[in-house]
Amino acid sequence: MSFEPVLTFENEIAKFYGAKYAIATDCCTHAIELCLRYVKADNIIIPTRTYISVPFTAVKLGLSWQWNNSKWYEYYQIGNTNIIDAAVLWRENSYVPGTLMCLSFQYQKHLSLGRGGMILTDDKDAANELKKMSYDGRLPGKPWREQDIRSVGYHYYMTPETAEDGLNKLKEAKESPSKRWVWEDWPDLREMSVFKEL
Repeated sequence: MSFEPVLTFENEIAKFYGAKYAIATDCCTHAIELCLRYVKADNIIIPTRTYISVPFTAVKLGLSWQWNNSKWYEYYQIGNTNIIDAAVLWRENSYVPGTLMCLSFQYQKHLSLGRGGMILTDDKDAANELKKMSYDGRLPGKPWREQDIRSVGYHYYMTPETAEDGLNKLKEAKESPSKRWVWEDWPDLREMSVFKEL
């Protein structure tokens, strides 16, 4: 299996957003999880209006977390970290320097691939480590049996087929207008029974 389409897709997305590096993942939620693991987050702040998987990820990782009733536009920063949830952001040269910016290519997003995500960064060391974390602790392009695995991996990589789909749809996505999402597009998660019990 060739992972060349994934590398090409990563490079094209990094170029579009204006980031130095991009790490493809199987979804945005896992991109956020990898970033939380990488920065060793232990106490984070989450908007009351976001997708449910973000607080669920905090629960999964055993993190201490609180709500923040912030009003955000297109993206928001997870409090006490440099991680940005940019799942709904599609805008050229919009990468925020010094951050780990997480994207989504889920079916409702502007570049709709059914599933898939990406982490943008300008930190080479972070890019290398997050790539290995997303890919079972190994680097693509060499059989894992021939590598000395030094990082815990999480099997969150993007498949070449998804990347090829992204490359095929990229031109149209760049040329078409995208929706501008805001915090009001999500319900207040505090009103859901599951979060009242956590």
